[in-house]
Amino acid sequence: MKDLPPTATLRAFEVATRHPTFTAAAQELHVTQSAVSHQLKHLEALWGLQLFERGKALRLTAAGATLAPIVREFFMSLEATLADLREQKGRVRLSVSTTYSFALKWLLPRLPSLSRQHPELLVSLDTTDKIIHFSDAQADVAIRLGKGNYPGLHAQFLFGEQVFPVASPELLQRLGTPCSPAELLQFPLLTRDGAELVPKWEVWFQAVGLVFSPLKESVRFGDTNMTVEAALLGQGVALVRSGHVENEISDGRLVRLFDVPFPSPLAYYFVCPKGLESQPHVVSFRQWLIGEALKVRRADE
Repeated sequence: MKDLPPTATLRAFEVATRHPTFTAAAQELHVTQSAVSHQLKHLEALWGLQLFERGKALRLTAAGATLAPIVREFFMSLEATLADLREQKGRVRLSVSTTYSFALKWLLPRLPSLSRQHPELLVSLDTTDKIIHFSDAQADVAIRLGKGNYPGLHAQFLFGEQVFPVASPELLQRLGTPCSPAELLQFPLLTRDGAELVPKWEVWFQAVGLVFSPLKESVRFGDTNMTVEAALLGQGVALVRSGHVENEISDGRLVRLFDVPFPSPLAYYFVCPKGLESQPHVVSFRQWLIGEALKVRRADE
């Protein structure tokens, strides 16, 4: 680019746009006032544009005002990128694919533990509900909810979950606490659209010997997090998997209803292409993940 000036000249322009005089800009740059003035005159000559209106105080022309945010963004982006690259120096990046709800509710709260144990790992999270094939560089490894059938891949069981109803204390105070699953049929029940990954009220009620007929006017949510949020807002009772409401139950924002054992037919698995599981950085992540999963299994015993 023939119109691209030296970086020092661009820097002088960026600093001058934030100061009322060349003298003030020179003080930030630790150069003389004449050096700043000379660089800006050179820039105006190079671009064939007047960038400043000179007077008692500097004022940007229309052209200068148009270019100022572009040049400022360049320096901010450069500084941020350099900082990121310096942070990554000596670290190994590991791209992990998982579902959004699992990442938000289970994995993210535990990542500080991973950083303390393995500061050499730089984890990049990719969230999707789609099937992963590892054929198009989607991720290095994945955490998936399923039945453990992952042909051609290395798969390792992490933990299963319990499925149970939850409600907010506010809802229970307003409507009363149901003493039996049959009483729950009189409560507003939050339902979710989805395939087998989604806990179904009709399956849970069938397990406790009751028939559930959803009302036509029931609101159906397309996302686990929306369903949990609706329960937190006191809009109804949600049927959830245990891994999605750990924090909400422990801090009292949600209450588990009934101690009815109902294991989910699905479980979480660590998945990656065969052979990759023995790579040192993957071993570190996998062993940490298995350790965290073991804590969950022990808590459920």
